Amino acid sequence: MSDQEICAQLYRDLCDASMRKDADGIATVLADDYTLVHMTGLRQSKRAYIAAVLDGTLNYYSTEHDSIEVDIASDGEHATVRGRSRVNAAVFGGGRHTWRLQQDLKAAKRDGEWKIVESRASTY
Repeated sequence: MSDQEICAQLYRDLCDASMRKDADGIATVLADDYTLVHMTGLRQSKRAYIAAVLDGTLNYYSTEHDSIEVDIASDGEHATVRGRSRVNAAVFGGGRHTWRLQQDLKAAKRDGEWKIVESRASTY
């Protein structure tokens, strides 16, 4: 697979593992220093994000990807990924809805392996 395909798959894998509440699967795609910035501005570390998925604070039921755009930096070690997906979720005690969720991800190649280092959520 090309670096672009690998980075697009990271996004898909994160979505799938989050829906399955698969802590190991989530941990595999996220760098240890990962940060998620929610639409509200709340920042979560890798550990906090995984805990919120597992304890039901963040519940993801289905994801339909509309687009995944990947740009590999000229150094070949960094990438940006923009995923636009319709996500059926119930988060932070709210009701279950389908959101047009955009995630702007930063990925980096660490020890030869791509990892997501940051995600910023918004709607589109």
